[in-house]
Amino acid sequence: MKKILLFLVLCIFTLGLVACINHSTAPKIKQAGDKISVVATIFPLYDFARAVAGDKVELSILLKAGAEIHSFEPTPADIIKIQNADLLLYIGGANEVWMQRILDSLGNKTPSNLKLIDTVQVLEEEVVEGMESHEENDQDSLEEIELDEHIWTAPANAVLMVNAIALALAEIDKENAAFYRANAAAYCEQLEDLDKQFQEVVDSARRKILVFGDRFPFRYFAAAYGLEYRAAFPGCSTDTEPAARTIAYLIDIVKEYEIPYIYYIELSNENVARSVCEQTGAKRLLFHSCQQISRDDFNAAATYVSLMRQNVENLRKGLN
Repeated sequence: MKKILLFLVLCIFTLGLVACINHSTAPKIKQAGDKISVVATIFPLYDFARAVAGDKVELSILLKAGAEIHSFEPTPADIIKIQNADLLLYIGGANEVWMQRILDSLGNKTPSNLKLIDTVQVLEEEVVEGMESHEENDQDSLEEIELDEHIWTAPANAVLMVNAIALALAEIDKENAAFYRANAAAYCEQLEDLDKQFQEVVDSARRKILVFGDRFPFRYFAAAYGLEYRAAFPGCSTDTEPAARTIAYLIDIVKEYEIPYIYYIELSNENVARSVCEQTGAKRLLFHSCQQISRDDFNAAATYVSLMRQNVENLRKGLN
């Protein structure tokens, strides 16, 4: 039944994917044998495109490994790269408002682009009990609906994104369309296997709650598997040092539920997780959001799938 529902969802989204590909100008004419230029803003999009396109495209990423994503500012060289791209891949969330400004400024030189947040069912960012938010005293901000942009953290969403990327590539580079479709199908099998592994871990788990001494960019992941969570900050927060009451709340939760592991995300200073662990005896454990990776991981050819497989094992530890 799950596979039938997934198939139906894929069919519905596929019908709408062409509308998501924005051709503000006519696609550039590709000569036989030429590689098209594809630019991705962040790692998951880069990695999905790499899996689908292989060596058929010139692929580049704007946000370099190890860079701080919340303070990223595009350089003039980045803007030129965007302008010259045959296809631009971006999420389109709050962290990428700068991209929309660039695209608006390019006028008739805007490249074909795919806004991936339009390919999935979007959820609002959530502030759960005990979580610290820099907006909690800002009434205007509280009245605004902020969409959670970390759409790739659920493997089922990654399937939709990969199929959207394959369709966009095939439309621009018809010569290699069959190649892109075949690669996407093979890659989606890996993503569906990941989804199955996560579900099996959750189904057999002793507990259904995660505690993050960090930001929580896993709204889609938690929703996909019916998991409860507590964390220091929402996923899009730029804060790193919570108030004492936030740490005290997390300590109480860990003790109440006898949580064995406190999670932190990649490139974190781990300060909050470390503080909670010192007071509870729990251990720290990485749960990778795949939004950004370290230089070492990038040089070691880490992929979305390899990082998420590590998450499978770390989820198993945290829930048992």
